[in-house]
Amino acid sequence: MNRVCNAPAPIFVGAMIILLTANGLGSASNHPWHFTKGTAAARWTVSSVFLEEEKVADSAKLNLDSQGVILKGYDVVAYFKERKPVKGNPTITSTYRGAAYQFASAANKAEFDKDPQKYAPKYGAFCAYGVSVGVLADPEGPGAFLVYKGKLYICGNQGALKDFKDDIDANIEKAEKNWRQLAAQ
Repeated sequence: MNRVCNAPAPIFVGAMIILLTANGLGSASNHPWHFTKGTAAARWTVSSVFLEEEKVADSAKLNLDSQGVILKGYDVVAYFKERKPVKGNPTITSTYRGAAYQFASAANKAEFDKDPQKYAPKYGAFCAYGVSVGVLADPEGPGAFLVYKGKLYICGNQGALKDFKDDIDANIEKAEKNWRQLAAQ
């Protein structure tokens, strides 16, 4: 039987490991995924077994206040559009991956709602420089930030922002590696 999977190789390999482990080395019934034939090519569907792994990644640590608000209530879209922190209105909110986002305007909320992943701050809104050195640090205020290659990085203060920007690509690479561990703790 010819089966085609259009998923990236790591996902497919991980799926196979989970499948073999969960089903006693591949029993034919109750597969966590299955192939269905389509008109153009075989398609695969993923059941909740694989979606659980995504949920773990999605529910990684977030820097929230006691009310569940991210970025201390600052409008995440304003960082991109106005290139400055703008305080959000608590009556204009959206929830994404367990965090309440506040916006200065209904237009910014609508923009966020179209593609929240585009606007969500990296590293759960913890200090990006802190993550690059392996610690979770709460930013002192909203002003130390950087939009770089379409992503929002928040830093603890202006000194941390400067250090983060000094070797930004290397710091992002370190932060990405560290985030996997820090977010899972």
